[in-house]
Amino acid sequence: MQGATADASKSVYWGAAGRRLVKIAVVGASGVGKTALVVRFLTKRFIGDYERNAGNLYTRQVQIEGETLAIQVQDTPGIQVQENGLSCSEQLNRCIRWADAVVIVFSITDHKSYELIGQLHQHVQQLHLGTRLPVVVVANKADLLHIKQVDPQLGLQLASVLGCSFYEVSVSENYNDVYNAFHVLCKEVSHKQQPSSTPEKRRTSLIPRPKSPNMQDLKRRFKQALSAKVRTVTSV
Repeated sequence: MQGATADASKSVYWGAAGRRLVKIAVVGASGVGKTALVVRFLTKRFIGDYERNAGNLYTRQVQIEGETLAIQVQDTPGIQVQENGLSCSEQLNRCIRWADAVVIVFSITDHKSYELIGQLHQHVQQLHLGTRLPVVVVANKADLLHIKQVDPQLGLQLASVLGCSFYEVSVSENYNDVYNAFHVLCKEVSHKQQPSSTPEKRRTSLIPRPKSPNMQDLKRRFKQALSAKVRTVTSV
């Protein structure tokens, strides 16, 4: 399938209750904390252990300049690197084509995840030919300075070269930085969109929207993680 060519500023999607819809894909290497980042943004909570990501889609509402927007966040499987470059599945490519904006995540404890950023940014833009897709680069695990492999300043410099916003965050310790990264992305998409007076019929999405925003799934995973921690403490 060829990259999308529609101008994002002319495509306005509408969610529940006639609210404008912003679709965000979160991408990056395996183990950088993508799922933890998404769950932190959605719930303000952090639990360190998660099931291997299956590409869940979540929804929440965000206030942007006085307007309530419906935000869909697509978590994605980790990207692998092959000798000839990125190994991106068709599932991942569909997620990127579907998105209005992308969060590229790397870990300061994993230099290989940092090396992916330039290639991944190029791949994202190739899938959206004809338009500049808003992208935020996030350096995660900022609290793990004792095992740091990447100076966050390098992430800032690279993001500047790529024309992206940059955030250094610790998902485990600071919710505000996580929220701000998503908020600035939502704001950029909101400014590009030009809503008409009446909601247009939404195009069929490349990714079917789930029947629920998966919040029940999040609650189940929280309970499982908490139960596992309780069992570990009891066994000790």
